[in-house]
Amino acid sequence: MTRSLRLAKAILNGFDSFFGDFQNVTLGAQARFEKADWNLVQAEMSNRLSMYKKKVAEVAAVAETVAGDLLGDPQVWEHAKLDYADIVETHSNYEIAQTFFNSVYCFIFKHRKIRDKFSFVFDDDDLDIDIPPSKILDSYKISDLNKFVRTVLASTDFNVPFEDFERDVERVEEVLQPLLGERLQQGETFKAEILESLFYRNKAAYLVGRIIDGEDSMPFVLPFMNNERGGIYVDTVLHETDDVSILFSFTRSYFMVDASVPSQFVAFLKKLMPQKEVFELYSALGFARHAKTVFFRRAVWETMHSDDEYVTAPGIKGMVMLVFTRPGFDYVYKVIKDRFTPPKDMTRAQVEEKYFLVKRWDRAGRMADTQEFKNLVFDRRRFSDELMAELMREVPSQIEELGNVLILKHVYVERKMVPLNLYLKDASDQQIESVMDEYGNAIKQLAAVNIFPGDMLLKNFGVTRHGRVVFYDYDEICPLLECNFRKIPQPQTEEQEMASHPWYNVGPNDIFPEEFRLFFSGNQRARAVFDRLHSDIYKVEFWQRLQKQIRNGQIKSVFPYRRKYSFKRPRKKALAELQ
Repeated sequence: MTRSLRLAKAILNGFDSFFGDFQNVTLGAQARFEKADWNLVQAEMSNRLSMYKKKVAEVAAVAETVAGDLLGDPQVWEHAKLDYADIVETHSNYEIAQTFFNSVYCFIFKHRKIRDKFSFVFDDDDLDIDIPPSKILDSYKISDLNKFVRTVLASTDFNVPFEDFERDVERVEEVLQPLLGERLQQGETFKAEILESLFYRNKAAYLVGRIIDGEDSMPFVLPFMNNERGGIYVDTVLHETDDVSILFSFTRSYFMVDASVPSQFVAFLKKLMPQKEVFELYSALGFARHAKTVFFRRAVWETMHSDDEYVTAPGIKGMVMLVFTRPGFDYVYKVIKDRFTPPKDMTRAQVEEKYFLVKRWDRAGRMADTQEFKNLVFDRRRFSDELMAELMREVPSQIEELGNVLILKHVYVERKMVPLNLYLKDASDQQIESVMDEYGNAIKQLAAVNIFPGDMLLKNFGVTRHGRVVFYDYDEICPLLECNFRKIPQPQTEEQEMASHPWYNVGPNDIFPEEFRLFFSGNQRARAVFDRLHSDIYKVEFWQRLQKQIRNGQIKSVFPYRRKYSFKRPRKKALAELQ
C-alpha cells in the first residue's frame, strides 16, 4: 500500500469517526426534548459544534505519523487526493467527506497552497438526487383529512403522551380544511411526503414535509412543544414557503436531525424552499464546514459569470470592520481593520472572539451566521479603485498581492441586508411600524438568550427580504449576565446637573438603559413608534428581571414564527414580544 493511499484511508477513517460522534449527539435530541432538559440541549449543541475542529486536529496528527517526512510533499497530497476520490466514490456522504479532507489539508498547510490538484476545491455538489421514499420519507395518500392528520401525529412516536391528542388533530385539521377540504369532498386526492426524522432545535421539535397537488406542492410543517409537565402539543401549522424559509433562516441555530445521508435531506428541503441556498440548508443541518465549501464554490462560479466590481458596501462605515461586496451578490465580505476608529478600544483577538461566540451561541433568529475564511483569493482587477485604496489604508496587514491575485488573510462572509437606518429613510408609516416592532423584538430576543448587543445603533441592524430585523455588528456583544444595569443618579447640585460629562462613577460593565433613546437621534418617526411599542427597554427593571430569569436557569421560548400563528395565543404582550 502506498503512503498516499494510507494517508487517504487515515483521513477517511477520521471522517467516519467524526460523523459517528456527530450522529450520536444528534440522536439524543429526542430524549432531551421529551425530558424538557433545555440546559442540556444548549450544552450538547455547543458540544457538537466543537467536534469537527477537534477531530480535524486529531486526524492531522495521524496524517503526520502516516506521511512522516513527506507530509509537506505536494506530490504525496496530489496522489492522496486521487486515492481519496476513489475510495469515497461510493461513500453515501462523499461530498462531506471531501470537505473533511480539505479541512485536514488546510490545517496542515495553514490555509496555504490551496489548489484543486491537492484538495477538493471545485468538485460539483450534485443535488439532482432521486430519493427513494422508503429511505427518508413517509408517503401518504390524502383522501380523508382527519385520518391523514391523525396518522401523521401518531407517527411521531414520542415517548411522552400528547397533552390532548384529539384537540391537536382538530386544530391541524382546521388549518388544512380551507386549503384542501372542498376539493377532498369533491373526490380529489392529494399526496404527502413527510421526512421520517424530526428536526430538533432549542425547545421545539418539527415535523417537516409537503403536500403534493399534481405538479405543485405546499410545505407542511408541524412544530411540537413540550408543556414541561409531561405532555407534547402541536403549536401551529406552517404551510407558506416564506414561513418555512424563516424557520430554516441563516439567523438561527443549527437543527439536530437524524440524517444519515444529509444530501438527501438537503435535496428534499430545497424542494420546499427553492430560493434557499444549498449551503444554507447544509448549515441548518449542522454541517457548517461543508456549507462553507459549497458557498465558496458558488461564490467562485458567480464571480466568473459576472462583470460586477467589488465595491464598498452601502451604509455608514464601521469603526472595526471594512465591508465590501458586489452589486449583484447577496453577501458581504468583512475584514477586521488594522486600527479601530476611536472611541473603539479593543484588539483584533477580542473581535475574533466575539464572532466565535456568535457561531456557538443560540442566535435566536436575530444574529446572522457567518462563514470564516483564511487566505481567500480574489481577482485584483475586479476591485474598484476606491475600494482598493480603502483596503490599503485600513487593512494593509491583511493584504497580499501577487500580480493579478489579491489574497485577504482573514475574511468573514455574511448575508447582505439593508441597514436599518437606510431602510427607514424611504419607509412608509406601515413599514416603520412593522420594522420598529421587529427592532424591539430583536433586542429582546437576544437578551432572552443571554446576549446584550452593546451598540444598538440602527446602522448595526439589517432588514432581511422577509422584513425581519437582524443584528450583524458583533464587536461589542457580551453575555447579558456580565452587564450591570443602573439608573442614572439624580444630580444633587447645580454643577452636577449642568456637567457635560457624567459626574458619577461609571464602571466598565455599567449600562444605563435610559440612554438608549439616543440611538434614535435624527429619526423621530422611528423613535415615536419604538417608544409606543417597546419603551420597557428604557427601564432598568426590564433588564434586571431578564438577568434574574437567566440566573435561575429559565430558558425563554423564542419562536421562529409569529406568535399570532400559535394555537396557544399568548395572554399578554410580555409573551408576545418574543415572536
